[in-house]
Amino acid sequence: MAYNYDPELASLLEFLPDTSLGLSDPVTAREGFLSLIAQMNADVSHEGVTVENRGIPGPVDAPDVSVRIYTPAGLSGLVPAILHIHGGGFVIGNLDSELGSCIALCRNLNVVVVSVDYRLAPETPYPGPLEDCYAALTWASENASRLHIDPTRLAVFGQSAGGGLSAATALLARDRKGPDICFQYLGIPELDDRLQTQSMQQFVDTPMWNRPNAELSWDYYLGDQYQRGAENVPCHAAPARTEDLAGLPPAYISTMEFDPLRDEGVEYALKLMQAGVKTELHSFPGTFHGSSLFSHTQVSKRESAEMFTVLRRALTITE
Repeated sequence: MAYNYDPELASLLEFLPDTSLGLSDPVTAREGFLSLIAQMNADVSHEGVTVENRGIPGPVDAPDVSVRIYTPAGLSGLVPAILHIHGGGFVIGNLDSELGSCIALCRNLNVVVVSVDYRLAPETPYPGPLEDCYAALTWASENASRLHIDPTRLAVFGQSAGGGLSAATALLARDRKGPDICFQYLGIPELDDRLQTQSMQQFVDTPMWNRPNAELSWDYYLGDQYQRGAENVPCHAAPARTEDLAGLPPAYISTMEFDPLRDEGVEYALKLMQAGVKTELHSFPGTFHGSSLFSHTQVSKRESAEMFTVLRRALTITE
């Protein structure tokens, strides 16, 4: 069908990489995506940021989890921190996926960023990836002093599947009485395996993400233990199923107009508000899932500027 995209974005659609469009073969999708990421990271400057890769204790009876720690150069004293969870439909992505994003967050906000390399589906279905994210959250909180982190200002941040995992990590922390999270930034989040919203049923051929991709993504993530759309899918797998959202940290949710995930993000924001959780929602007109890849467009610049503004306020950064 025809979509009324922002004119600036519409003129760039032909430049979208084919490698990001399909999940039918996870291995091929990963190879293509990592090739694209390597090109994007080639010019990323590390100036002003110290980067450390290390392994941390993973979930019980699971391998160690790899994390990448971004620290402002010359840091002294305690600063806020962000647990960064990458996107990729639960299937693709790694520590390199959002190198530029993590460096920008660290440098521009003067915060520590801990990026987690959670195990991917379908090889590791739920709850493995979520438990890896929770292990990274717990480790960051327990090692706050060594990492120069103010443990009262620890946020979770993710986009797409990373947004869904960030929401689930916040739920898990609440339900397990785990580390305190001061804020959850849920960008274009993947939250609902039922795929019954109007946007999910309508946008079957949109760029970067569409209903066929969503079906594969949830099938891979839920694995053999659960069936997409079945009544027994846990809320920690699909946060949109959560009945009680009270007690969660304040949230910011972004959605894109022509994104199958749009309505589940809007509905989750409304449920948070109704539960008394301080929540901000912004839906960007004329956009599609991942359109921020074209960072030089006006709407993407607005999205980026708002992200930094929201995080500065949430983390009480006054500098």
